[in-house]
Amino acid sequence: MNQHLRTEPVPFIDVEAQRRRLGGLLDEAIGRVLTHCNFINGPEVTRLEADLAAFSGARHVIVCASGTDALLMVLMAKGIGPGDAVLCPSFTFCATGEVVVLTGATPVFVDVDESTFNIDIASLKRGIDTARKLGLKPRAVIPVDMFGQALNHDAIAAVAADEDLFVLDDAAQGFGASFNGRKIGTFGLATATSFFPAKPLGCFGDGGAIFTDDAELAEVLRSIRVHGQGSEKYDNVRIGLTARLDTMQAAILIEKLKIFDDEIVARNKAAERYSRALGNLVTVPRLAEGCTSVWAQYTIRLPQGVDRNDFAATLKAQGIPTAIYYPKSMHQQTAYRGFPVAEGGLPASERLSRDVISLPMHAYLDEATQDRVIAAVRSALGA
Repeated sequence: MNQHLRTEPVPFIDVEAQRRRLGGLLDEAIGRVLTHCNFINGPEVTRLEADLAAFSGARHVIVCASGTDALLMVLMAKGIGPGDAVLCPSFTFCATGEVVVLTGATPVFVDVDESTFNIDIASLKRGIDTARKLGLKPRAVIPVDMFGQALNHDAIAAVAADEDLFVLDDAAQGFGASFNGRKIGTFGLATATSFFPAKPLGCFGDGGAIFTDDAELAEVLRSIRVHGQGSEKYDNVRIGLTARLDTMQAAILIEKLKIFDDEIVARNKAAERYSRALGNLVTVPRLAEGCTSVWAQYTIRLPQGVDRNDFAATLKAQGIPTAIYYPKSMHQQTAYRGFPVAEGGLPASERLSRDVISLPMHAYLDEATQDRVIAAVRSALGA
């Protein structure tokens, strides 16, 4: 029995534990939707938008079908298109740059800071210069609150103001974090987030949301969300999408949002425990001044000379899963190699893609399970 307990697989993200905690509350929420049968734009959608606005402090919230749609909708609303440049970090999930390409604009990839994984301001400035040298018009920057840590929004805002750019914050991983006491969702022109099930605040399918204080933008986004609809259902006044969040997912998120603050506290406790136990063996993530994190991932950097594949295999043999976010930065991926990068290249992104690896992280990571992970990491590194 003891041997079985030592080798039983550890969940990388434990959605089941959260499901057990919420139990009948989720069943009742889903049951209410099944009773009223308003599966599209039901009352829970409006309620969720109000709850998210209250949580974040944003004046307007527009929920939608995914985090990718959230990003794309803002670019569409702002008329981003051919000849425009949008600055994006390369060390991120592909959706950040993908949405730029979908509009016909050009993503210009910039580097990140190796200690925070967030956008490097000096590289951002070089990327803007690169865009102009290529005859492109810099219009926007999409910084990412990577792995759950809020980025330095003051620094981004300063560059954006100097260069006449708008800021679209990609908070797919960072919603719930804060910078200088202000919650994500209140910075830049707009913030996009994802409710993919593995996110800190996730639904039971795809989902997303946009946060903004701009009432005019919010109105356009609500139109884009439903085929560019005008005042009448069949009077479409602009090109749009089918990007609605269905009522069932809204009902689920309403219940999950109620425990989100508590889960953020638990995630931070687990992250602090990892850092204390592993900080002398690997490069552990560090929070920048004024920044908090929701720890969407707990990502370490392995020492030079340690084979990442061997390390992962050693942990897997002990029932400990790992993941690599991201083995290739965007500018290294087949679909994006042809797009420009900031002058001087992106060495930090390339180094991170070679040596990062993420450990199990969620709000229900108890100390006994975490001790197993820590012991396995130490053993794999010969400590």
